[in-house]
Amino acid sequence: MGLAGKRALVTGGSGGIGAAICRRLAAAGHEVYVHANHRRDAAAEVAAAILAAGGRAQAVAFDVTDEAGTRAALEALLEDGPVQILVNNAGIHDDAAFPGMSPRQWHRVIDVTVGGFYHVTQPLLLPMIRTRWGRVINISSISALIGNRGQVNYAAAKGAVNAATKSLSLEVASRGITVNAVAPGIIAGAMADTAFDAGRIAELVPMKRAGTADEVAELVAFLASDAAGYVTGQIIAISGGLG
Repeated sequence: MGLAGKRALVTGGSGGIGAAICRRLAAAGHEVYVHANHRRDAAAEVAAAILAAGGRAQAVAFDVTDEAGTRAALEALLEDGPVQILVNNAGIHDDAAFPGMSPRQWHRVIDVTVGGFYHVTQPLLLPMIRTRWGRVINISSISALIGNRGQVNYAAAKGAVNAATKSLSLEVASRGITVNAVAPGIIAGAMADTAFDAGRIAELVPMKRAGTADEVAELVAFLASDAAGYVTGQIIAISGGLG
């Protein structure tokens, strides 16, 4: 199948990386559903900007940790047809050194990233399989590949998604569906800007700079394209050589 008319859902589409992915998929001609939970106004702004640029988009809101609520929201989306591109980008940080990490910090991060992966992906998969074309792209992190102090919960969550990526890719490969993960390193934005100064980035990253959300979005757009139809089960770091 060609790419005309594909419907794409980007969870966490209101944040920096998520918004860049939404814009890039819309530019490729997809109809984009910009998801948010707490940042619903921001998701609506991303969708409005895509519409203003001539693309197709709308905001959708649900809590990925709420299984019943997520399923109901996705069933409403599926009434208009299958979602053939899914970008699981929703995730949170709640950093602490492990000896001082609270149960709430552990479970919040796991629930959003790992629980959210299941709650969103599972209901969309059979309709996608029936079309015999699909793309599932999970946004992971370099932290899951090389570790990071203060992020045992985050690295564990993203590592679980990496493992799920590989297993799910085997289940659906014969149905024309690819499943990959993208693992960003230090990406310019509010989170990285407060955690790393330019000197520290130059020390850590062989390319001596932070990446950009648009660079991550370009990789996601490639993986969502027909051109990437033989790429599946991969965890692709986009980190300027870090790790």
